[in-house]
Amino acid sequence: MIDVQRLTVLREVARHGSFNQAALTLRCTPSAVSQQIAALERGLGTAAVERSTRGVTLTDAGRLLVEAADAIAAELTDAQQRIDRLTAVQTTLTVATFASAGRRLLPTALAGFVADHPEVELTILEAEPEESLPAVREGRAELALAYHFEGPPPARSGDRSGLDWTPLGTDPLRVVLPRDHPAAAGHRARPAPLQLAELADQRWILGCHKSAAQLARHSASAGVELRIACTATDYDFAQSLVRAGIGIALIPEIGLTRHPELVALPLAEPGPRRHLGLALARRRRGPAARLAEELAARLIGQGDR
Repeated sequence: MIDVQRLTVLREVARHGSFNQAALTLRCTPSAVSQQIAALERGLGTAAVERSTRGVTLTDAGRLLVEAADAIAAELTDAQQRIDRLTAVQTTLTVATFASAGRRLLPTALAGFVADHPEVELTILEAEPEESLPAVREGRAELALAYHFEGPPPARSGDRSGLDWTPLGTDPLRVVLPRDHPAAAGHRARPAPLQLAELADQRWILGCHKSAAQLARHSASAGVELRIACTATDYDFAQSLVRAGIGIALIPEIGLTRHPELVALPLAEPGPRRHLGLALARRRRGPAARLAEELAARLIGQGDR
């Protein structure tokens, strides 16, 4: 029989890639963590982790166990929430969203929702997908407005993520330029998507580290090496630097400020883009879950961007 407590320890080791960091989270010693993992492996008859000077990684068996641990944690959280709801008087709903969607997409859906449900205690969490998706999976939020870049979505039918993912559309990344920039003037004279090669000599301001990775991939594909002047964590800040003449920016469409001194132009296909979607817990039940589904339907009704 696999010990659930040892699975919890393995889950923290997998999350941090380190016995030391897992010990800090679990409020115990690294030696205790190591002993728990060793006991788990003895019971399994195979290794769950691989130890090296660079940290700790999971074996195939370890990955299966962490998936099982995630599912068990979600079930226990769901059970606790159902017990809490037995005595709850007021319905609560927690929604996680990344910042630009919180500004551009969520308010419209919330306006009608709040009017229809004045009894609901609504909590909004600002969180990137790497934080908001686990929050839904673990029961700390009922709904997440999230995104991903290339590749498969965060959840697929029948997988073990514990999530249902509903696509909302795409959010292309735009090149933001001063209105008097030569490339902007050229676009007005001959409207066409910009080629990265046209902008190879520019200094780039990036609105987040993820857009930096996207631009790096696309510039590598185009055989262009770009100069990065700044990698910010706020799209408004990045666009203010463009207005100040520091460089040009790469900004998702829903993060654009629409300032009169700036223009936002498309890159030639296949250009970088985010794929927007909604994540709901697959095991959803109860009033809060039904409210999350209603709010999700309102967001879906806004259609593709």
